[in-house]
Amino acid sequence: MTHHPDPRELRTALESLTTEAFRPDLAEIDRLPTLDIARLMNGEDAAVPVAVGARLPQIAAVVDAVTARMARGGRLVYAGAGTAGRLGVLDASECPPTFNTAPGQVVGLIAGGPTAMVTSVEGAEDSAELAEADLAALALTPDDTVVGVSASGRTPYAVGAVRYARARGALTVGLACTPGSALAAAAEHGLEVVVGPELLTGSTRLKAGTAQKLVLNMISTITMIRLGKTYGNLMVDVRASNEKLRARSRRIVALATGADETEIEAALAATDGEVKNAILVLLTGVDGPDAARLLEESGGHLRAALGAAGG
Repeated sequence: MTHHPDPRELRTALESLTTEAFRPDLAEIDRLPTLDIARLMNGEDAAVPVAVGARLPQIAAVVDAVTARMARGGRLVYAGAGTAGRLGVLDASECPPTFNTAPGQVVGLIAGGPTAMVTSVEGAEDSAELAEADLAALALTPDDTVVGVSASGRTPYAVGAVRYARARGALTVGLACTPGSALAAAAEHGLEVVVGPELLTGSTRLKAGTAQKLVLNMISTITMIRLGKTYGNLMVDVRASNEKLRARSRRIVALATGADETEIEAALAATDGEVKNAILVLLTGVDGPDAARLLEESGGHLRAALGAAGG
């Protein structure tokens, strides 16, 4: 249900959060020259990858757990409010063109729905009930993963999403930027990337948002690598939906095989433009249908299909 905390209680809670801490040393920042402010901001930002680096073992454990479930058909679901929610939607929306994921395989939920991507939806972040309704519509299974994202680690929408998902046996991850957060405590995997007070007091779209973007990049990208969506560092599952991506597809096939333009065009024509299949055709000499069969038998892993074909 929607929680309306006492204003004094909320103020006390915010004052205790590192993401809301006031920096007296920056109290005169508005009087500085623009270049000095830019230097200060850049220096603050430099601390973010270091904070993420301190959590790499936990991030790797999350990726392995997510991969095991997605390999069985599970979904990856991000849930957050405001900036955190927008970053989840962004990451989810970039998975289909990059990795050819099926619709609904990676999902971004934002408190207040799609409108909240561009407009603040009053009160949505305070509703655990709203998170439960959004997840109920997905009919979660134990093969699904729900990643709650919240800089403060106390946002009711994110915490509610994780608690609801965990009660239904889904894998849960709590990504916060505050130590000892309720979100991390509620999840099976707590990821607390502590970036410290913001340049502008409480503006968690800054360092906290950057940290969340880096972690979500890692979770989706490395999971897709583990699932065989890449070959080396090539995006062999890229969906060629426009001219730029068609050109990228041809370049990926060229980098993977060393074949010339004519051979590449013929291989892509024989495989309905599927990059993995075309690479398999060029490296092993199998025909299009055999390439499709080998990839299906290998669960879409190009390296395994190449091994089976003697490539």
